[in-house]
Amino acid sequence: MNNVTIIIFGMTGDLCKRKIIPALYRLLNAGQLNNCCIIGAAREHQSVQDIVTQAREFIDHADDAVLEKLMALTSYMPCDITNNADIDALQTKVIQEEQQRKLPGNRIIYCAVSSSFFCTITAQVARVGLMQKKSTHETPWHRIVYEKPFGTDLISAQEINRCIATYLNEHQIYRIDHYLLKEFVSNIALVRFTNCVFEPLWNNRYIDAVHIILSETVGIGDRGLYYDAVGAVADVMQNHMLEILALLAMEAPEKLTGEHIRSQRAKVLSAVKATDGLFGYYQGYRQEKNVAPDSTTETFALARLHIENPRWAGVPFYLKTGKYLQKKQTIIHIQFKQVECLLTRNCPSDSNYLTMEISPESVMTLSLNVKKPGLSNEVVPVAMEFNHRTVMAAITPEAYELLFEEIARGEESVSVRFDEIESAWRIIEQLRALNPPLYEYQKHSTGPEQANEWALKQGMRWRS
Repeated sequence: MNNVTIIIFGMTGDLCKRKIIPALYRLLNAGQLNNCCIIGAAREHQSVQDIVTQAREFIDHADDAVLEKLMALTSYMPCDITNNADIDALQTKVIQEEQQRKLPGNRIIYCAVSSSFFCTITAQVARVGLMQKKSTHETPWHRIVYEKPFGTDLISAQEINRCIATYLNEHQIYRIDHYLLKEFVSNIALVRFTNCVFEPLWNNRYIDAVHIILSETVGIGDRGLYYDAVGAVADVMQNHMLEILALLAMEAPEKLTGEHIRSQRAKVLSAVKATDGLFGYYQGYRQEKNVAPDSTTETFALARLHIENPRWAGVPFYLKTGKYLQKKQTIIHIQFKQVECLLTRNCPSDSNYLTMEISPESVMTLSLNVKKPGLSNEVVPVAMEFNHRTVMAAITPEAYELLFEEIARGEESVSVRFDEIESAWRIIEQLRALNPPLYEYQKHSTGPEQANEWALKQGMRWRS
């Protein structure tokens, strides 16, 4: 992260305060942000001190001295991205800062804004030379980051991609999903491919079903204008959940790095088909600020997906997400097939599970059936558990810290390739085309009551 200019569009936004500034603070505190400058831009008139102060509540045990250093590295200017004069002034500011700090011109531009602005920002920074088309090893290097979601549907995503590809080479483009940077998510592929106890079983001969759940206990907050236009499936299923599915289901890459991983993720997503679903909205959603009173947008979604390839033929992948649910968690359950019971009685009632909890805790659990102590042959489930926080919390970086480091290194596996995004949007369009029924549900429940009937129809049950 040394000798880098970081330019952030959307500096006054929620994402920057909650994630980006805290990440830069931690990098600076760890001595990994030397000889750099941070230049923020947004429509609002604010000072650097105001912005950093607002971000402080999201920094654990913030040190005043480190915050002062961060503010000394940072400058901010109001900027309308549609106004050429404002972009010209920003370009002048960047050049002045780089000359004053003797920086070589390596640049990361971070678009922490709505995807509707991606094309405009790219065209503008290319027009003034802040971002130039570069070959793979050309220096100084220029890289640009687009925060998810990339578009609001397949057509908008394709339009954005055609635009930015006009100005930049693919290796300069980082379409990021911060879930891929979470330490425990990146562990999914490593667990599969570095442990021979799992890889031979990772197919339809031994796996009965896969459950991926991303549930939240909060509502949409002040995001009504955005959320009512996209809904749950576009907000988290199209990106976070399908990227997790891709890591779980992909074939072994030649190497667990860069383009090798991206190619296998893209390949498996191209084989995914949506076959059933159910939608819901929480009670009071239509009365939220900036939500249409007759809205049909879902805040809850169930989906059954199948992967049409030899490894996964016949294995259902069940996805569940929602706002204002009973429990906040992101969790994966790999349900193995039941073995033929050789006992005369007291056969195990459930199969084995490999459970990967991504949040709020980072825990991996393998459930096994064992004999209950005593003379009977009664079988009970036990859990073998690995708690990532307990063992490795002190050395685990946050997702956005890792993101900046990997982009500075030029590591492309943190970027979602566009064919992955296209496949993900096609899956979402298939799901919507099924016209899933939409039901109301109580806040802090498990979702619509009809979701239980849906599960029965599938012949499945959600693991608690």
